[in-house]
Amino acid sequence: MKISLEHTSKRFLRHWIFKDINYTFSAPGAYALLGANGSGKSTLLRIIAGMQNPSLGKVFHFDNDKLIENSNLFPYISFCAPGMEIVEEFTLHEFLEFHFSFKKMLPGLSISSIIELCGLQAAADRVIGEFSSGMKQRVKLAQAIFADTPMLLLDEPCTNLDQAGVEQYTNWMEQYAKNRLVIVASNDVREYFFCKEQLTVEDYR
Repeated sequence: MKISLEHTSKRFLRHWIFKDINYTFSAPGAYALLGANGSGKSTLLRIIAGMQNPSLGKVFHFDNDKLIENSNLFPYISFCAPGMEIVEEFTLHEFLEFHFSFKKMLPGLSISSIIELCGLQAAADRVIGEFSSGMKQRVKLAQAIFADTPMLLLDEPCTNLDQAGVEQYTNWMEQYAKNRLVIVASNDVREYFFCKEQLTVEDYR
């Protein structure tokens, strides 16, 4: 897998968030998008995911040098961000069954084993709307990390996690992020500790 940014730029009204980014992300590889709050790293991640359009420039996604159209990106990308919505009317078990009816799980996993990995066995039949913010973040991470997709995009993945949750995230990335194209938008080294490549968004003002 490969993602190529060509002169990618984004502005809101008259203000340019970032300009003229030329960069290639290749699998397997782990990349960090760095920058202070408001620097545009989350916006850039959404553009990379095909969820927003750049104001100028292009983003190309390739599978073995074959161009993937934006309308066909869904099977290739898993995404997690603090503001993303999950179906809070579902129980945890119902939500994971629903999600993984659209995306395959990583080999060797099941709904029950994912719930166990999350440490949420006691909450499996509780409605997600009753979960704490940290529990919801574990579910958001699980639906992304445990999906069998070649690209994994994470925006501030440790938001709302306590120390045990951060350690759990660390273990998951060490075990399940190998051989994938991983991009993490963050300003917290605990979230991108494994990323050997770094792109500082503020360098493109």
